[in-house]
Formats: sequence, structure tokens, C-alpha cells
Amino acid sequence: MTLTPPCLSLPGVVCGLLLLSYARASAEPYYLEVTNSGPITTNAQATVYSTLHPKHGGVFPADDRKYKFNWFYAPLILVEKSEHRRSSTIVVTSTFPGIFPVSVLVTQAGCWFCHNFAQNLTVLQVSEFIVGNLSVTQVEDDGKTGKFNTSPTAPTLARLSFLLHDPSHYFKLASFTYHWDFGDGTYLTTDEPSVDHNYSSAGTFVVHLDVIAEIRAGGTSVEQQETVVRKTGHFAAALDLLGAVRSINIVGSTETQVMENLNLSLYIQGSPPLSLCWLIKTECIDLEGDHCHLVVVNTTSYNLNHVFNEAGQYCLSVRVENGVNMLQSFQEIQVKPLSGIHPAFYALPCVSLFLAILGLAAYMTFRSSPPQKDLVEVADFDFSPMADKTPAASRWSCSQLCCQTCFLGPSVESCEAIREHHRLLYPLYKPMKMYTV
Repeated sequence: MTLTPPCLSLPGVVCGLLLLSYARASAEPYYLEVTNSGPITTNAQATVYSTLHPKHGGVFPADDRKYKFNWFYAPLILVEKSEHRRSSTIVVTSTFPGIFPVSVLVTQAGCWFCHNFAQNLTVLQVSEFIVGNLSVTQVEDDGKTGKFNTSPTAPTLARLSFLLHDPSHYFKLASFTYHWDFGDGTYLTTDEPSVDHNYSSAGTFVVHLDVIAEIRAGGTSVEQQETVVRKTGHFAAALDLLGAVRSINIVGSTETQVMENLNLSLYIQGSPPLSLCWLIKTECIDLEGDHCHLVVVNTTSYNLNHVFNEAGQYCLSVRVENGVNMLQSFQEIQVKPLSGIHPAFYALPCVSLFLAILGLAAYMTFRSSPPQKDLVEVADFDFSPMADKTPAASRWSCSQLCCQTCFLGPSVESCEAIREHHRLLYPLYKPMKMYTV
């Protein structure tokens, strides 16, 4: 027999909220976990779980007491209740849709007015329609790769699936019909919840699904007729389809010479972002892993540059993938020996000319420096009479002392000042003449 509190004569929702609002805070180190199996459709059943846990990783005491789980679920209809030492479970149903709170109050067993150890609530959603989930995913293309750039030709494939949410197996005996609208102008009706559809092009599509379930309930006697319960549901999901990598076109000259820059352009048919991996070897190989030049591009083209050091026959291996599929392509490249003079020989005259100019500059620098000369003193003896030794400086003339200055037009006073100055500074002896040898 279920213990029902007196206040359940009032609306159950108001009673539960009042009890949760005015109950004293628990002094026990416990918390209550409450969950449910909803949402459900009307007349189906939902299970509500409640479990008591110690806080902060603690443990229950050795003399663990017995607990009482007090449920407040009105206006839901109770179908079943079970209670264990530290957990309790109820099964409820409803004949009309809505959002209903279900609260739990844990007290000591046998003591209704004792303080509560823990309290919590959960919200159960009841719908008049079928409850489920529509998933739409793009299927990876398994197109094979070819040595000469073969590509998959199948259109973009998507898988659409409907998952029914029926925890109480209410629709166990029901028959379903599924009406698919793929969003590209095509429709399909099936009795299976999953279907594959080929889209002719990439892009964003909105898929719609109408689900119809019929539940037949037979009468218990001949007078009672068989009844059919019909339920429906409408679901929608957006699908963003990426275009599979269809082809890799390599444009550019496949013949080059040693030490020349080879420039190739790759044009890819597929939706970016693209993961592109290329490698040049003497033979074509299947690229696996990251043992190649890996780049990620957000466009459908890529420019490839490479310089060959040796002549020979080479192969360019390219792998492109975008999360939908992966495609490889190969291109043979012929590298010829360098014709004519090697580019290094063109640098030899320049180097020789530079060294010659550098040597000439060094020679001219050392050649312009005069050699060190010795200084020799030579005595100058004058045996002429003293009368004839009147210093030439005593016969001053403006043209002799300041010819340049007088030529520029100085005044007579300036010449007199210069002449007077030279008389005062004229030496008493004639200096010796200096000769360089």
C-alpha cells in the first residue's frame, strides 16, 4: 500500500513545490539523484529513478538507518512503485500531454515529520505524438583509385534513420508507415525506419519524415469490437552534403630539364576543405599515412613547384580526401639532361672579372704610396761682402710681400703694417737649406 501525504488532496504540483520550499536543509552529507526515462507519448509508461548518494565521495555509516522515499507525482497516474535500501523507483503514465514535475523527499523510515535527509525533483514530458529522433548522415564513398586518375561516379549517398523512443514498449504491437521527403524534390513511402538516398549534387537539404503508428487492441468478448489507436509524429533534420572527390586534373608540362622549375596546377572536383598529399618518386606508389608533402586547402586548386637535380623518369603521386572519400591520381614526368652550357659556367666570367678588378685596385693602392726618403742637411756659405748682405726683406715692396693681397686691392696702411711686422720677425741668420735625396 502506498503512503500518501495528506496534502495530496490539493493539486500535486503545488504540494510538491511547497514541501521543497519549506523543508529544512538537511544536515546529513547526502545528495539525491532523480532521473526519468521520458519523454513518452500519452498512455505510455515512464520510469522515474531515485538514488541516495553520500557527498564528496563519503560512505554510509556502519549502522546505516532505513530511509523513506516520499514521492509527489500528481497529476500523473502511478502504475508501480518499488523501494530498496537507498533507492526507489516508480512507474507513471498520463492520458493527456504536458510537462509534469516529479519530486522526492527522503526521510527516516517511520518518521514522517522528521527532517529530510535529501530532496530533489525531475521533469517528465508527455507528448500526444510519437517520440523519436531522426538522424541523417552522409555515407563515405568507397570509390576505388586508379593509376590513371579513375574516379567514382556514384552520386552522393545519405543514410536516413528514425529511432523510436519507447521505454515501456508501448508500440510493440504497432504497425508503422514512414513517409520520406528528401528535400530534393523526391518522396518515398516505406515500412522500414531506415532508408538510403542518392543525391545528385552536394548542398544543404532539409529532410522531413511523417511517421504513422497504428495499435490494434482486440476486445475481450464477442460483443466488443477491435479498436485501433492511431498516433502520428513529424520530424525534420538538416543535411549538409559534401561533394565527393570525383577527379584530379593535373595541368602543365610533363617534360622538363635538370635545374629548371617545374610548375603544375592541380584542379580537384570535390567540396573543400581538402587534404592534399603529393610525392615525386621514380615510380608511382600508393600514398598511405603522412609520408608525403601534406597540405590542407580550402579551394579546389593547388599550384605545385619542384626542381629536379637529376635526369630520368619520375612519377607524381597525388592523394586528395575531404571526409567523404579519398581519391589518388598519378602523372608521369620526363626530366631531360641540361642542354648547352651549365648555368654554373655563366658565373665563371663574372667571378674572374671581379677578381681582376679587385687585384687592380690593390695594386694601385700600394703603387701610389711614395717610398720613405732620408733628409740631408747642406750648409750654405756666403762669402760676399757684408755691404752686399742687406736682407732682401729690408727692401719691402707691396708686390713682393703681399702681391696676392695687393693684387686684390689692399690699402697702403695694410702694406705698411705687414712690412713693419716682417722687420720685427726677420731672423739674424740665414737658415740652412734642406735637400731631399
